[in-house]
Order: sequence, then C-alpha cells, then structure tokens
Amino acid sequence: MASSSGNDDDLTIPRAAINKMIKETLPNVRVANDARELVVNCCTEFIHLISSEANEICNKSEKKTISPEHVINALESLGFASYITEVKDVLQECKTVALKRRKASSRLENLGIPEEELLRQQQELFAKLAAASASVQQTGSSQDEDEEDDM
Repeated sequence: MASSSGNDDDLTIPRAAINKMIKETLPNVRVANDARELVVNCCTEFIHLISSEANEICNKSEKKTISPEHVINALESLGFASYITEVKDVLQECKTVALKRRKASSRLENLGIPEEELLRQQQELFAKLAAASASVQQTGSSQDEDEEDDM
C-alpha cells in the first residue's frame, strides 16, 4: 500500500501494538519478524478497506461522520458478516468503558464523600467565614472608637 508521502509508517498500526496482540494471542509461539511485518501489513490493509467502504456508505447516507453503523454495514457489504456479532459486542464494551471513564472523571464522585456531607461542610465553612468577618468588623469598629477616645 503506497502513501502520498512515500512513508508507509504513517499508515500502519504501531508494531508494538501488533507484537503485544501476537504475544497475548499466541503466548507460546515464536513468530518470525517477516510474519510480524506481514500481520502489520494485513491489518493496515484490512482497516483501509473497511474504512474506505464505511466512508462510501457514510457519503451515500449524506452524513459527514462515519458511525459504528456505517462500519457494520461496510463489514457486511465486503463479505465479513461473520464478524458483525463480535464487532457489536466490542462496540458495547467500548461504550461501557467510556461511560465509566466519564463517571470516574466527575470530581464529586472521585472524592468518595456523599453530596450531603459536602453540603454540610460547605455550610460549616460559610458559618466560620461569617463569624470571622463579624469578628473583624467588631475589632475594626472598636479600634475606631479607641482612636476617637484618643483625640
């Protein structure tokens, strides 16, 4: 597969990712470097084929963004219908993980303190602030009185 820049590395899956997948899938098998390179090229070509078909389907439906449905339809139209069930399962897993990440990034939930307790602490801080402010005002007004007495 040729690229417009002449650098094929721009259009391939990182070799480290492929090596990790090979080790996880075939932990007790040695795979020659040529075979690893062939797997990288096959993966890249497969992704290019699916994404090109999904793009065409997306354009035909007058959309600007390729959706998971476009990819699933591309798999079917290219004769890879046997992968669709697994693809849908992986898509659901990705959605679940993304939802958990969004929930985990919520600052309140990361604290591990119930919202009621946070509100109580906030009210307590406001009360302390009000007391400190009143104390400063009393101190300030008594100093003003002292200065008037000195005159």
